[in-house]
Amino acid sequence: MKIRPLQDRLIVKRVAEENKTKGGLFIPDTAKEKPLEGHVLAVGNGKVLEDGKVRPLDIKAGDTILFSKYAGTEIKIDGEEHLILREEDVLGVIEK
Repeated sequence: MKIRPLQDRLIVKRVAEENKTKGGLFIPDTAKEKPLEGHVLAVGNGKVLEDGKVRPLDIKAGDTILFSKYAGTEIKIDGEEHLILREEDVLGVIEK
């Protein structure tokens, strides 16, 4: 299935969750929190301003981002979990 986000929305796949701590302790599934980091798979055309112009997004496909804990809508695409976020829910882009 192909999906194209509209306006200032992004499709994001969360990074894999860590199974153990830095000290070597394994984390049970009940204690895990969903990661707040993800890879951008697709972006919309941009935000439509009040005067009708479209402002392109600062984020592009392929970026790794940090986003708010309760941001976005969870969806399944081809059986995999993804998020649809607005650009305003993104806290920052991780530079590598």
